[in-house]
Amino acid sequence: MAKYSDIKGFTVQTLSTDTIASQFAGGAWASGGALNTARYRGIGTGTQTAGLVAGGYDSQVNTEQYNGSSWTEVNNLNTGRDQGGNNVGTYSSTLYMSGATTPWPTLKSEVEQWDGTSWTEITDVNTARRNTMGAGTTTAAIMAGGFTSTLSVNTELWNGSSWTEVNDMNTGRAYLASLGTSSTAAIAAAGAVSSATSTKVEQWDGSSWTEIADVSTTGEGRGGSGSYTEGIVFGGDAPPGKSANTEHWNGSSWTELANLSTARAFMGGQTGGSTAGAASAAWVAGGYTTTVVSVTEEFTAPSVFNQITQGQLFFNSTTNTFKETIFDVPAGTWSSGGNLNNARYRMGGAVNATQSAGLVFGENDSPYGQTEEYNGTSWSEQNDLNSGRYASYGGAGTQTACVTAGGYYPAGSPQYTTALSESYNGTSWTEGNDLNEGRIDCSTFGSSTASVLVGGGEAAGGPGTVTSVELYDGTSWTETTDIPTATQEMGSLGTSTAGLIFGGSVDSNPTTKNTTVEWDGTSWTSGGNYPINVRYNCGFGSVTIGIAAGGYKYPSPVYSGVCNVYNGTSWSEVAELSTASSGRAGNGTGVAGFAAGGETSPGAIASTEEWNVNLANKTITAS
Repeated sequence: MAKYSDIKGFTVQTLSTDTIASQFAGGAWASGGALNTARYRGIGTGTQTAGLVAGGYDSQVNTEQYNGSSWTEVNNLNTGRDQGGNNVGTYSSTLYMSGATTPWPTLKSEVEQWDGTSWTEITDVNTARRNTMGAGTTTAAIMAGGFTSTLSVNTELWNGSSWTEVNDMNTGRAYLASLGTSSTAAIAAAGAVSSATSTKVEQWDGSSWTEIADVSTTGEGRGGSGSYTEGIVFGGDAPPGKSANTEHWNGSSWTELANLSTARAFMGGQTGGSTAGAASAAWVAGGYTTTVVSVTEEFTAPSVFNQITQGQLFFNSTTNTFKETIFDVPAGTWSSGGNLNNARYRMGGAVNATQSAGLVFGENDSPYGQTEEYNGTSWSEQNDLNSGRYASYGGAGTQTACVTAGGYYPAGSPQYTTALSESYNGTSWTEGNDLNEGRIDCSTFGSSTASVLVGGGEAAGGPGTVTSVELYDGTSWTETTDIPTATQEMGSLGTSTAGLIFGGSVDSNPTTKNTTVEWDGTSWTSGGNYPINVRYNCGFGSVTIGIAAGGYKYPSPVYSGVCNVYNGTSWSEVAELSTASSGRAGNGTGVAGFAAGGETSPGAIASTEEWNVNLANKTITAS
């Protein structure tokens, strides 16, 4: 091992702190001043140095103001209540909308306005309710969701003198977190749905609600701070316990940040309103842990920081350590993406597509040939395969250039194994030259002009599993070196010169496998054993950062959520899928991909789960 004295001519940055991905990634929670009166289910608004909380459980009337270090009691509400709409206005000008009082739960339609000194009753909302979201100002506000006698989808707008009912939310929810600084640009996140909690997020654009990327952590009674395009949500009740989770919204996606010091839900106050644009300086006060608390925490993100860059080398002079910035694959996470338009499993996918430009095709049920494209948020239906099929279980290429072959061709009776091959150009499918040997449940990896199709089952000559492998050059299929053991229903990933297959089954009984076999463009060699016996698992990425997800596990038949990463030599477990399932289609790289559709009990699913890996600073061990 080289000594530093031998390489010291290489320029290494000296930094006092580690690099970070963004301002928000470097943020942390710290203690603030305690409330005079512990509370939860109140409202809160304002900034980190000029905040206001009011009301709370058991019809509290108490109001307190925050100056960044301590709380001061000021004039009470006219009507004590809790569970009103949150995050409207500022420290000196806010609304308390609706809510509930004792005897529990007496729903309120009353609205009170704070002018910096006292509360005044103003025009009632049209629909009495509790646990709503809110955003905007005292002259232009929005209130939506909550509980009436049931979960509400109702939305109302305030123009400074009256309330008007407008377009409903897509999903009725209560105990919502709110982001937004106006009545025309707001976000409602998470909350309670029926007897469960939700990760759903909806965005209001001034006329309608649209579902956007889910938060990663479910919960009701989460806090929120910030705007339509930049904010954080935090805490929440996520049975069996309270959450400390914090997530950052950048206008298109959510990223997990440093946790609250005290896990809690139903916070007595949090920033919001028209002056809260800086989610980099948020606060939370009160809430419920296993009891009511008065604790305040302040979230602060650094305004000056060293930007993280993949592959950078630096010396941290504070900790006296050499570090390199790399993708922290073991810490990768799965999060919810947009649902397919059609639930399906055992379909094909363009394994080398990206998270924001993906492709799946074929399915387990009539009409068998449906194609959908993914833009990173939602799926759209495209032109069908010319010959609908299922159990092709493979595809090579991208969203605009993909090839698939084989599968069950369900036209007529009985269904039969096909050698058909089709190519996709981003718009439509074109039939090309057939495989030399028809098969189902084969695996395919590579590109649309240089791909490898491996193994499969039920060859044209009769039932069974095959060892044959075929290469595609953009025009025709050519037989090449067989795999060592006949295998079907396996996962695969990589390119035509550096790929691998893993798992699968050796016969129709089925007897599952836990082997990995690597392809170098010419021959097959054994790789590290896959950790579990599983079939119908999907894969994406490269032979050095490859992701395998889900499958159907034997000998104890069960759908699996287990995921593993391959480093070129061996597999190691990473975060599991949220839904155990088999027969998914995988697209992407080892650091950003997705697994779509699949099968679980009792049948096909439409969900998409996205895989993401962040950069991290890793200490270099030196002699």
